[in-house]
Amino acid sequence: MIISYSKIIEGANFSPLAQTEVSYQAQQLICLDDSGYIARIIEPSDSDYAAIKQIAQANDTLTTLRPNQYILPGFIDLHVHAPQWPNAGLALDRPLNEWLDTYTFPLEAKYQDLDFAKTVYNDLVQELLANGTTTVLYFGTIHNTANLELAKACIQHGQRGFIGKVAMDNPDQTPDYYQDASAQVAVDQTEQFIQQLNELNQTTDLKQTPVITPRFVPSCTPDSLKGLGDLARKYDLPVQSHCSESDWESGYALEHYHMRDAEVLDHYGLLTDKSVMAHGTKLTDHDYQLFEKQGVAVAHCPISNVYFGNAVLPVKRVLTHHVKTGLGTDISGGYSPSLYQNMRQAVMSSRMLQDGVDNQLPADKRGVADSALSVKTAFYLATRGGAESLHLQTGKIAEGYLADMQVVSLQNDFQTETSDNIFEKLMYQTSKADIDQVYVQGERVK
Repeated sequence: MIISYSKIIEGANFSPLAQTEVSYQAQQLICLDDSGYIARIIEPSDSDYAAIKQIAQANDTLTTLRPNQYILPGFIDLHVHAPQWPNAGLALDRPLNEWLDTYTFPLEAKYQDLDFAKTVYNDLVQELLANGTTTVLYFGTIHNTANLELAKACIQHGQRGFIGKVAMDNPDQTPDYYQDASAQVAVDQTEQFIQQLNELNQTTDLKQTPVITPRFVPSCTPDSLKGLGDLARKYDLPVQSHCSESDWESGYALEHYHMRDAEVLDHYGLLTDKSVMAHGTKLTDHDYQLFEKQGVAVAHCPISNVYFGNAVLPVKRVLTHHVKTGLGTDISGGYSPSLYQNMRQAVMSSRMLQDGVDNQLPADKRGVADSALSVKTAFYLATRGGAESLHLQTGKIAEGYLADMQVVSLQNDFQTETSDNIFEKLMYQTSKADIDQVYVQGERVK
């Protein structure tokens, strides 16, 4: 019996196999079901290839790619500050605490204006989709009405969002015009957002996920951290925060708690196998062991880390400790909404870590050996690494996986004798203009 499918895409694809391996298929039929999953992948050598293709053509459900087009998994961005999109590229030369006080907090406070929130969030979601990003882990603001507008933008434009109401109640580290009035307010408003988003999800097939979101240790009091940890257990939800992202932030925890910030978060029940901690440039081997034990993921934000991280995240060391790791743009600490740009920076930063940067030191003392990443590993981080961090059945082209995909054109198709050559050109040369189609859960959104 010949089965018809809701959509079929015919063409070549690249998909991550492992942290350092990528598969290439020159031609396949990728068959999608009504639920948005890849139901079957059919090879040209399969006996029913021609018949399945013919039925799809007759039903007008077949998309055949051009020779210079390739299917890739959709990207997963593990760290975006949605309200900071208007500030992308601004004041990146300022220290983190000054950047927050002078630029970031005043902007985020504006999201009590719902018209402003709608305008920004609709633009941001569409921009990220246009860059091939199908799933995003978002920080919102303290304003639940605005956070719901972000969720509505994700639903409207077809992006899978993980969205957090930011909790920040420490009056010593947050401005009086932009803070939760108390720890109880921060926790109550977080629980309210969970319930509101769950109600909104009743109206859509593309579910948005609420996320417990203490901004970071300096922004929260012990009472709010404890209450948020209790909510994470009560609702079994993801947790996101920043952890060891700079000398200042890491030092704050040591000074005020006499513990590493990872230990502070763990103490309050905020490090779980559903937690994603951003940056981590100052994490220690002890922290890696704690993350591995608790199942915590790291969101590597290579562009942002250049400006605010005070160090290069040693990604290979993190992966060696079996810590889940994905990529984040960290808008607006990162200026680019493109995970392609962040993959490239991940590779460049790792090479600088390996080779060293102080030319006054001898070569054998200048860098950190065995730190360089391949672009295949960067691709893994942007796809499977992010999917595993969020417990999603996506991030690769395979049967039984969500049909989150992008179709990319290779404009410079000279010197493409091998699949490795094609892959490297795609990774290093693709821009938003080269991303022709984007699918989220089987629905074409670009």
